[in-house]
This record gives sequence, C-alpha cells and structure tokens, in this order.
Amino acid sequence: MTSVVILGMGYVGLPLAMRASEVGHQVVGFDIDSRRVELLASGESYVEDVPAPQLQRALDTGNFRPSADARDCAGFDVAIIATPTPLRDGLPDLSYIESAARTLAGHLRPGATVVVESTSYPGTTQEQVLPLLEEGSGLVAGTDFHLGYSPERIDPGNSTWTLTTTPKIVSGIDDGSLKAVRAFYDTIVEQTVVVSSPREAELAKLVENTFRHVNIALVNELAMFAHDLGIDVWEAIRAAATKPFGFMQFSPGPGVGGHCLPIDPSYLSWRVERALGKSFRFVELADDINSHMPDYVVHRLMMAFNSRGLPIKGARILLLGLAYKKNTGDARESPAVRVAQLLITMGAQVRAADPHVVEATAIDESVTRVDLTREEVTSADAVVLLTDHDGFDLDDIARHARFFFDCRHRASGANVEAL
Repeated sequence: MTSVVILGMGYVGLPLAMRASEVGHQVVGFDIDSRRVELLASGESYVEDVPAPQLQRALDTGNFRPSADARDCAGFDVAIIATPTPLRDGLPDLSYIESAARTLAGHLRPGATVVVESTSYPGTTQEQVLPLLEEGSGLVAGTDFHLGYSPERIDPGNSTWTLTTTPKIVSGIDDGSLKAVRAFYDTIVEQTVVVSSPREAELAKLVENTFRHVNIALVNELAMFAHDLGIDVWEAIRAAATKPFGFMQFSPGPGVGGHCLPIDPSYLSWRVERALGKSFRFVELADDINSHMPDYVVHRLMMAFNSRGLPIKGARILLLGLAYKKNTGDARESPAVRVAQLLITMGAQVRAADPHVVEATAIDESVTRVDLTREEVTSADAVVLLTDHDGFDLDDIARHARFFFDCRHRASGANVEAL
C-alpha cells in the first residue's frame, strides 16, 4: 500500500486524491486553506467532479485524510504538487509550487517520488522544484529520490473524458524517476504517455492550451467582423465543420476563463521572452482578442439598447451564468465578472443567476445574486446568456424575455440577438 501526499485540494488535487484512495492508496490531502480542510473532513465537497457521497466513501474507508498540518506530509512514498500557478501583474507566480516543494523537502526520504502537476513554463520542475527539494532534504534528485512532471488534464464537468479515461503524460528527470512516476499513474489512469523529460511534458501542457486559446481568439475575431458585415458567423462555422478533415470546430463566446486559457499560454510567452528575448506574437494577439470579448459583449448590448431608444444607465440586466464553463461552479477568471463590472460602471442594475456558483468572491458586490425565476426574466430589460448551463430552460427564457442577448447561440426568436 502506497502512502501518497497531494498538495493542493482544488479542481486538480481533490479528484486525484479521490481516485488514488479508491484504488487503495493511503492519501493525505494537504491544503493551506484550513476552511477547505474542514469542509472536506465533514464530507462536504466544493468541486463538482467530486460528489459528496464519493468524498464520504473515501473518508469512511480511511484511505483519505484531509489536513492543513504540514507534519501530516511525513512518511510519503509519492507526493503530488497540484497547487495554483497564477499570474501576478502579468508575471508567473510560482510561490505556491515553491512553498509546496519546501514543505515536501522537510519530509523527503530516500526512495520517495515527487511529481509536479501544476501548470508552469518549461524548466520549472528541474530549475525551481529540484533545487528546493535537494536544499531542504540534503538528498540528491535522481540518486536518492525520484522527480518528474505529469501535467493535469482535468476538464471540469466532462463525464466522458475523466481523470481515469484521459491519457496521462508522464516524465522523469532520469530513467529511474520516469519508471517510478509511470508506475504510480498506471494505478490511477487507463493509459500513460511517456515523454523524454519534464521540459517536454511541461511544454505539451502549454501547447494544448495555447492551441485552444489561439483558435478561440480566431473565431471570436471572426464573430466581430462577421456581425459588422451582416454575416451569420455561427452558420458559417457549422457549415465549415461538415468538412471531415483539416478542420476542428471552435465557437465564439464572451471570453475565456478558468486557469488554463487566460493564464497558461502567458507562461509560455513569458518563458520565450525571458529565455530568447523574443515575443510570442500568436499568444499575445490571442490574449488581446479574448480578454476584450467582455468589452465587446457590453458594446453590443449598448448598441441594442440604443436601437430601442433605451439607456443602459438604470436598466435592469439579468446575467445568466457566472462560471467560466458550463455546468461547473468555477468562476475563476470568468468573463462574466468583467461584463458585470462594465455594466455596473455604466450605471446598470445588474442581477445574476447561476445555480452552480456557490462562492464567487471575484464577483462585484453590486451584483445581486438571484434565483432564475419567470419574474426575474420578465422584469429584466435585457437577459444576457454568458454561460449555457444545461439547467437553464433557454427556450422558455427566450419566449418571456423582453430582449435576450445570446452569447452562446443557444436560443432563437424575434427578441433574441446572437453574439
């Protein structure tokens, strides 16, 4: 039985902890947020992909123990770093990874394995984590302990491609490390994919997200130009998607959110600039387009109000969806936040309905959280669909809304305008 420590009980770490405990590993879920630990210990999950019954089963078996006490990290065979890697003033913030590495270093034993799952720029594992582990433990990586990188591929709300069914990239700083890392993940997932070093694994993760980021920016810019040209971009994209080769469909929207798209490509751009002195123009352009989509949404909304002879100031506007992704409660970097802030600045009375988002600390306090009722819909001067949760009855909303601005192209009707 393997003793596993997972540092970071968020959207990545908690599902991994559940899976590891289910296959028989003894798991300590460590998080510096004591409130999170208290919720987990009481059987309350804050991650949609981990339902409360699953969490309770893990607790009942004794295979999972949440903790905010670093001393509980002692004695591990395998440790996984799944901490956040945010941007601070446009620069990568590795403080959480570094803190996790220092914590593990104090408990590192010969023969143990450390794996980084947090997304970061190529070189992070070997240039940042490795020295901290060696300095704090007095051990030598590759000789005394194993070290590798395996990028997370969690897609919240995806019931088809789960942690278990999604192929897992694995790497190590040497052959022994790779063997140890792969052996652990072979107990967790159905398929592991070996790459030659952590740098390739780190870059692979950024390639995945940069690909999406750039293509979403492309269709977002197309949507803006198509509207001005009087062309239905949605119909054009659907038609293009009938080509069985050489095309992958992406859809326009109000912007991008979560950790991956607004942040991860910037790690690659920063690394290229720092190491090579060159700009990654595709990423910078995609950042510019996608980050300004909420502004475009508000501009379109303002033009719609103007065409009806109505001012935005004082208008009652109902936003549908605060999460960045449908059927999840994750509001990190959500474009809905920016849309709400801009409308409030313009004097609108902003109300928002999202049954999935329980906590939204980033949402402006001036936004009134409401349940989605017929009265809310009919009382609003405009209803704006930002996140198309399956729980929203969009046909009914479109029938009763005075004006429905649909940023996801999910409704139709005389009073519906698509992005």
